[in-house]
Amino acid sequence: MAATKGKAGLHNESRSGRDSGRTDAGSPTVSAAAASLTTNRTYTLDDLDTIATVGTGTFGRVFLVKDKKTRGFFALKAMKIPDVIRLKQEQHVHNEKEVLTEVNHPFLVRLFWTHHDDRFLYMLMEYVNGGELFSYLRSRGRFSNSTGMFYSAEIVCAIEYLHSKEIVYRDLKPENILLDSEGHIRLTDFGFAKKLSERTWTLCGTPEYLAPEVIQSKGHGRAVDWWALGILIFEMLAGYPPFFDDNPFGIYQKILAGKLEFPRHLDFYVKDLIKKFLVIDRARRLGNIKNGADDVKKHRWFKSVDWDSVPCRKLKPPIVPKVSHEGDTSNFDTYPEDEWKKDTPVAAKDLEIFKNF
Repeated sequence: MAATKGKAGLHNESRSGRDSGRTDAGSPTVSAAAASLTTNRTYTLDDLDTIATVGTGTFGRVFLVKDKKTRGFFALKAMKIPDVIRLKQEQHVHNEKEVLTEVNHPFLVRLFWTHHDDRFLYMLMEYVNGGELFSYLRSRGRFSNSTGMFYSAEIVCAIEYLHSKEIVYRDLKPENILLDSEGHIRLTDFGFAKKLSERTWTLCGTPEYLAPEVIQSKGHGRAVDWWALGILIFEMLAGYPPFFDDNPFGIYQKILAGKLEFPRHLDFYVKDLIKKFLVIDRARRLGNIKNGADDVKKHRWFKSVDWDSVPCRKLKPPIVPKVSHEGDTSNFDTYPEDEWKKDTPVAAKDLEIFKNF
C-alpha cells in the first residue's frame, strides 16, 4: 500500500483496495482572522480567492481559499451537482450539511457556510493545514504504543460527542483524520454521518473498516463507530488493518470470520482493547454496552490518560506537522488546476433538490 501525502479529507484514490465506491464528501486550524468573522457572516464566492486545490474526489474538489476581507484561510469544498445526482448522493450531501451545522467540538472540522449555483454545491470549512494522519502513518510504517494512544484518546472524545447528539459517523479511518498545526486531530468528511432515530440500513464505508452488521444488512447504529476504532487502533500500531484482501468480498469474509492475528510487538492491554471492540455481537461490543464511552475510557490501556485534559487539547501531540504559515499546503498533494469548472449548468428541476442547501 503506497504512501500518499494527503487529500484534505477527500477519500478516493488513497490506497489500493480501499475505495469501495466510497463517495467523495470531505474537506480539509482556523486562522484568528477567519475565526473572528465566521459566526454571523454570510459569504459570497466573490469574497474568496482560490489559492490551490488540496484534494480531489469522485465528484468534488477541495480548494484552499483566502477571505479577501479578513485574509483568513478556509477550505472550500465544491461538488458537481450532476455527479452528485448521477451517483445518488443527494441524501448524503444533505446529511453532511445537517450534521456539520449541529456540531461544535475541538476535534471535528467546522462548517461556516453553504451555497449552490447551477453547477456546484459549496461548503466553506475550516482549513486544517497539517495533513492527514494517513500520510504520517504511511511514512512511519506504524506508530508507537503511546502515539497510537494519543490519537485514540482524542478520537474517543470525538465519537462520544457525536453519539451524545445521536449522530453516527460511519467513516472512521486514517484518511479522514486531519492534524492541525499543533498536532491535534480533526475528524473530517461527514458524507456518511447520519442523525439516527433508530437503526439505519445503508451500506456505506470503506471495506476494511465495515462492521459485521453493516455487511450483513442487519441494520446498524452507533456501535459501528466503536468497531471502526478497533480497526483503526490495530492499523495504527501494526501498520496494516486486521482484515485485508485483494477484493472487498474477501475482506468481508474475513471480517465475518472474525479471526484476529496480532503482531507480536503489540502491548497486552491494547490487544485486549481491540478484541473488545472487534466483537461481532454488537450488544457485547465495548462502547456499546450500558456505560457507553465511559467503559472505553476505563479500559486498562488508557490508564495513563487524564480524560478531563483530552478535549481541552492539553495532551502533548506526538507529531507536530511542519507548517510555515496558516495557508501552507505542503502537507497535501499538489493537483493540476485543470478545466474542472467548465461544466454545463443543471436544469432548474434538478436544482430543486438542493434549494435549501
